[in-house]
Amino acid sequence: PIVTFGSLITEGKTLSRRGQYRKALGCFNNALKLKEGDKKCLVTRSKCFLKLGDTEKSLKDAEASLQRDKTFCEGLYQKAETLYAMGDFEFALVFYHRGRRLRPDLHKFKLGINKAEEAIINSIGNPASVKLENREELGFVSRQAESRKNNQKLHNKPTKDQKGTKKLETVKNPKTERQLLGQLYDDKIYLQKLLKDEDFMQINTRQGLKVEDLVLDGISYLNQRRDFWQQHKPIYARVYERRLQQQRWSRVRKRKPAEVARSIAKNMEDIEMMLARGSAEESCRKAERMLKKIKGWDEDEVPNKPELIGNLHSCIGNAKMAMGQMEAALRSYKKDLDCARKHDLPNAMSRAMDNIARVYVQTSRFQQAINIWEERIPMAKSSLEKAWLFHEIGRCYLELGEDETAQDFGEKSLESADEEGDVEWQLHATVLVAQAQVKLHDYRSAIMNFETALEKAKLVPDQEAQNTIVAALNKVSKSFIKQLSKGGKEATVSLQKGRDSSRENTENKMFEKDTEKEEGEQQTGKQDEKPEEARNDTEAQGNAKEREKDTEEAEGEQEVGNQDDKPEEEAENDTEAQENDKD
Repeated sequence: PIVTFGSLITEGKTLSRRGQYRKALGCFNNALKLKEGDKKCLVTRSKCFLKLGDTEKSLKDAEASLQRDKTFCEGLYQKAETLYAMGDFEFALVFYHRGRRLRPDLHKFKLGINKAEEAIINSIGNPASVKLENREELGFVSRQAESRKNNQKLHNKPTKDQKGTKKLETVKNPKTERQLLGQLYDDKIYLQKLLKDEDFMQINTRQGLKVEDLVLDGISYLNQRRDFWQQHKPIYARVYERRLQQQRWSRVRKRKPAEVARSIAKNMEDIEMMLARGSAEESCRKAERMLKKIKGWDEDEVPNKPELIGNLHSCIGNAKMAMGQMEAALRSYKKDLDCARKHDLPNAMSRAMDNIARVYVQTSRFQQAINIWEERIPMAKSSLEKAWLFHEIGRCYLELGEDETAQDFGEKSLESADEEGDVEWQLHATVLVAQAQVKLHDYRSAIMNFETALEKAKLVPDQEAQNTIVAALNKVSKSFIKQLSKGGKEATVSLQKGRDSSRENTENKMFEKDTEKEEGEQQTGKQDEKPEEARNDTEAQGNAKEREKDTEEAEGEQEVGNQDDKPEEEAENDTEAQENDKD
């Protein structure tokens, strides 16, 4: 695929949001190769370097983003942030002020000014606390009093150990310190209590170090962390962020019901789309977050809260089922069912029962699935829904080996499908009945049902179903032939005998016909010989009477011709009569 500058920037920002800063750097480096000197890309790469702790490269990219445009506010802010992280609070304050002058509407510059000023004060002290005095107007008495005070301070100068204990004793506001240290505050309290055990403090470790020194080092380290975090993110900034968060929550709570409904619908659609795309884990996480959020809302804000909670439990169960976590999915579906029964939601109850039965089927607990679906039958609203329920129950009985019961439920499913006029469910129910009949060895009925199912599959149309049914028909036909060959041997023997006797009868009849035909031919042959002799006689008579007159010869020839025609006509009549007798 073609890699573009925009796609690399988008991928880098996504990786940086996930905390994968080194991979994000690779994307930004490739993007800068395509579009060198892009100021926005330099700023985003500077942020990655800053997150990784490389402040020098971060500062270099921030300055590079400002070379062409000195008023680029994002570059000014990033340079100020980098200088603040490096400890150059004064320079950071300068760039915060520059950005504030350019964009006074951006609150982040004002926040940066405040935290840089506080960091400077924490580092060098507050100038307001310093009191300037004019020492030239002091009198001699005041100089002596001051010298005595200085001498007392020198005599009362504490030792190093006393300094350490005094520093530890000067604890700031506990509430503020707890906010700064967080979980480490409890550790600091423990170490301070441990210091009070003087006997334990004098113990030496195996390395020759005192326990007291180790405890003091731990407390000093925590104090340094506290001061650093206060400079990096002061308390007032945290308070301000907390107020902003509370304001956002209050805005969310005060949103109109229509806005809440649109937001919920959008989130639910996202959850279903993630599951459809195959991102079951993301869908599950989003549904769990949504469920936690909705549980914290009032029913005034979400009128259909119970129904929505049940729907989210169902979504979580679907995601768990897609990930293969059947028991977790079953728990979610049961929560959905409990919520539906508690608030009397029939549609949600039907959905939850169907999902629970599906899990039972996937885990081969067919009897439990049958119990759920039989309880579900009275809740069916249409014949088509009943057809589906009867089909699923029959399928479970078929898996359990109860073939007659499976056939009964298949016929019920077919009746419901016929009432609805749905060809597809007629196909499914007919196939179920045929499969049960195959198990019952009723092959003739199974073949008829499979042929009916094949016609339904052509009407749907469903080529895959047609191929499957044809394969099943071939298999059942072979089984039917084997059944006939094993169980019908006596019938085949009797049929063979009948065929032999019929053959003998036909042969006898054919023989009689042949003999009759031969006799007829012989008779016709004799009749043909007589006219030939008559012809010879007439020829002899004609030779003898050659000398007679022409008139007498003509008359003799006519008589001989008449005699020849008569036997031929008689012979033809005899053959026709014989053929009629044969017919």
